[in-house]
Amino acid sequence: MNSNTPQLLRTHIGFFGRCNVGKSSLINALSGQSVAIVSDIAGTTTDAVVKNIELGQLGACVLIDTAGLDDGSPLGEKRRQQSIRAAEKCDIAVVVCGSVGDYRLEKECIGWFKERKVPVVVAISKSDMLIAPEETVRLVESQLGEKVLLVSSAERKGLEQLLETLVALQPKGEQELTITGGLVEAGDRVLLVMPQDSGAPRGRLILPQVQTLRELLDLHAVPICCQAEDMERALGSLAESPKLIITDSQVFNYVAERTPKESMLTSFSVLMACYKGDGERFVEGARRLDSLTESSRVLIAEACSHAPAGEDIGRVKLPAMLRRKVGQGLRVDVVGGVDFPTDLTPYDLVIHCGACMFTRRHVLERLARCEAQGVPMTNYGIAIAHLQGILGRVVLPEKMK
Repeated sequence: MNSNTPQLLRTHIGFFGRCNVGKSSLINALSGQSVAIVSDIAGTTTDAVVKNIELGQLGACVLIDTAGLDDGSPLGEKRRQQSIRAAEKCDIAVVVCGSVGDYRLEKECIGWFKERKVPVVVAISKSDMLIAPEETVRLVESQLGEKVLLVSSAERKGLEQLLETLVALQPKGEQELTITGGLVEAGDRVLLVMPQDSGAPRGRLILPQVQTLRELLDLHAVPICCQAEDMERALGSLAESPKLIITDSQVFNYVAERTPKESMLTSFSVLMACYKGDGERFVEGARRLDSLTESSRVLIAEACSHAPAGEDIGRVKLPAMLRRKVGQGLRVDVVGGVDFPTDLTPYDLVIHCGACMFTRRHVLERLARCEAQGVPMTNYGIAIAHLQGILGRVVLPEKMK
């Protein structure tokens, strides 16, 4: 990865701790840049500060500076919520401690990440100011039950050890996941059906299409692109049927009817569901569609925030499909971007977009939250395929089944 690596493909490292404990100074020392504002005034860091950076052996990273856990200002609760949202994206959490006697907040923070299987590094900052550093380490380790590192941003001590620890904790395997996940090999013909409606950005392709097309080229497959109305012409131009057909979910049924029996069929949204989340659990969640009634309530979650277009899939087309199946009384709520309810129990089902703008960790965190509250979750493409009765025809990437 290089400086052009998209943020969603970078390792996200969040720094958490009390006000003025040294989080911002530590980020600046690690990065060698003035990424975060440093001040002795409590509450200097308000919204999460995010910085893309290349960091030694870690490679392409995102460093996230957050507000103090003990921010008691009038805006403290809102800042805490921003920190929680930042935490949901983290691949690694660095909990920064000072030489205080009560480590309750730090213990709660570590526990939050441990529950979500996010690796945690605990660091005591400003070690150059400690009178008895070894005694402080023993005290913190005994209270938190975690191994502790000593770091000094001012004297740049302990930074190399911290970096080595982060490298060791860097998620393995996720960087090797592919969108098509073993469905395609070099030389395979793949037909991409990509309708360009009013919701598509003028002069550009949407991100899942771009990412999938790039991966196919990297695999040395032979991609053929067309719009839905040109599909039969595209198939007719081929000497043999394509190995795989990938379609926009909005025309799933249309494409399924025209897909040769020897070709595999999937959609960009289904591929993204497996790449960013868990395809099998999303298929399970789609079964809840069969038991919805007009008194049910569904949450549709979009990863990106945008002004709705007339043909918007999440806000217009998918709700219309759901109401045609269940009845016009079905209540459908839509949220976008980082907005996602803490309490999901009012909902009978959550339907998430392909999440091309989110990290895999972020999607899995949302899925885990749904499961913890007993609410099934599925994905746009999988839900649409189920509603149209063609889910059994759709393939999931092999490596992520």
